[in-house]
Amino acid sequence: MEQRQPLPPFTRETAIQKVRLAEDGWNGRNPEAVSKAYTVNTKWRNRATFVNGRDEVVAFLADKWAKELDYRLVKELWAFTDNRIAVRYAYEYHHADGNWFRAYGNENWEFDENGLMTNRHASINDLPIKESERLFHWPLGRRPDDTSSLSELGL
Repeated sequence: MEQRQPLPPFTRETAIQKVRLAEDGWNGRNPEAVSKAYTVNTKWRNRATFVNGRDEVVAFLADKWAKELDYRLVKELWAFTDNRIAVRYAYEYHHADGNWFRAYGNENWEFDENGLMTNRHASINDLPIKESERLFHWPLGRRPDDTSSLSELGL
């Protein structure tokens, strides 16, 4: 049986750990690796797109990161219960035409007993920004531990 630590029921510390692990995975931009954090029959609502199962997760993320270039994400715990976590986040990216955006969002997550996400509901808004307004400048990949949180950045 697949397991993804930490497992529910979550404490504040393990919920924060789960959020950071999710952020690290998404910043790695490897659709196949990211899909392993979800159940084989996971259900997502991402904006107006509905995704069902790991295969669709892989296809969705591959398409997303092919369009959202130089993607950098910061997630922050908002609330949690036994097997649910709510996060807020922001990420920056640009399109092939060079136009930059900062996306702001909220997600609600539900996990099974093995720590795999069964449901993900995401609401996201994109704000066009100038390249000079970017706040996320670390090298592509995992956000360094000493970078500012969303709260510290006033986002």
